Amino acid sequence: MKIQFCGAAREVTGSAHLLTLDSGYTILLDCGLYQGRSKDMVDFNSNWYFKPAQIDCMILSHAHIDHCGRIPKLVKDGYTGDIICTHATRSLCAIMLLDSAKIQERDAEYFNKRQLKKRKKSRKAIRKPLYTSDDVPEAMAQFISNSYDRWYQINPEVAVLFRDAGHILGSASVTLRITDKKGKEKYVGFSGDIGRPNRPILRDPKPMPKLDYLICESTYGDKDHEGKPAEIEKFLSIIKKTCVEKKGKLIIPAFSVGRTQEIVYMLDQMETAGKLPKIPVYVDSPLAVNATAIFGSHPECYDDDLNEYLLIDNNPFGFNTLTYVRQVEVSKSLNDSKDPAIIISSSGMMNAGRVRHHLFNNMDNPKNTLLIVGYCSPDTPGGMLRDGIDKLKLFGEWKPVLMDVEIMDSFSAHADRGEIYDFIKNQKKKVKKIFLVHGEIDRQEALVKYLGKKGFKSVKIPKLAEIVEL
Repeated sequence: MKIQFCGAAREVTGSAHLLTLDSGYTILLDCGLYQGRSKDMVDFNSNWYFKPAQIDCMILSHAHIDHCGRIPKLVKDGYTGDIICTHATRSLCAIMLLDSAKIQERDAEYFNKRQLKKRKKSRKAIRKPLYTSDDVPEAMAQFISNSYDRWYQINPEVAVLFRDAGHILGSASVTLRITDKKGKEKYVGFSGDIGRPNRPILRDPKPMPKLDYLICESTYGDKDHEGKPAEIEKFLSIIKKTCVEKKGKLIIPAFSVGRTQEIVYMLDQMETAGKLPKIPVYVDSPLAVNATAIFGSHPECYDDDLNEYLLIDNNPFGFNTLTYVRQVEVSKSLNDSKDPAIIISSSGMMNAGRVRHHLFNNMDNPKNTLLIVGYCSPDTPGGMLRDGIDKLKLFGEWKPVLMDVEIMDSFSAHADRGEIYDFIKNQKKKVKKIFLVHGEIDRQEALVKYLGKKGFKSVKIPKLAEIVEL
């Protein structure tokens, strides 16, 4: 049996790991899109380290695009097998992948128009999307969904178990029970993205069964997040300083699935408690609007606190001053308005979506604040703003960063190093090797040292395309 690390190896996006059993049966764990601008990764999304037509089975941990975003291309390039995930992940992928296709179509069209203007004699298109909107329904037809905590027999050799990872709606850790010809069982696990305990909306991450081998995420392997009380106080103080004292706009880039709903739910609780200032709040993302509707359709993922809150507020994702924005014209009008407001818009890394327009129109005004609420890859606009750059190029124009930039990693849906340890500590006596993925190398190296002090003896950091025999 062997594993090839086909994505998110010493990187935080592009999750894909290929497991080949002794029998030759192949299982692809995730098939994510790389989101970043690394020169070394420029061709990643267009190419494979395997032949899609030769993959027997695909298992998906959750619906974030860096985990599912290349599935339509996988199918387009010849994959014909099942795509196995949880019920909520299937629901979310239906809108996430279609949105991804439309973004790629628009980006390719915009890029080609610019190139054709520069090369008037050439009428040949320069760039094509990885896949189009027409490719998504065909991929969705191959999805098969299953519940948490129930073994699903893929074939006589392999069974899969999903457990709630507490990261986003429908997110799961993946446990594979592999039985050889002699009846001996091995357990191989993939953490997916590990969520955080005591977060709003979702249940806490549930530890995996004891494993022989574990592929584990490491996004925040070098730090601890803020606690919840400090988080609420800081969030309120940023709102008051920006929108009440400076009468500016608070712009919050947030992923459409997970982070946006958590922020809206927290604002809803503040409004119910009479703590939220009377200012308009806008969720400016059609995808987030659709995703929020899906949240309402999957109460099986809710934690006890949200179920109790529903007894006093039957709409935890809506309040009087909240507006969900679909139309482009309304989105543009927010940039023309001089009134204080909170604008929640995707994408979280600021490398696509409507938030780029809000940044472009507001970053040079010191009244405004940008609140970054999670991880951003270093080579994205979000990563650059986290690092304190004083100017940013958007839409071909350099603009000064005069707005305040605040960072609250406590909103992150990724476990910190202590929470990663708590999630995997039950593996200490049995697990033979842990492979760290979905993280930057410096953070992974810090996590190796941290876990070593906690008693884990064999923690490895694989390279992209590396093959490891188990």
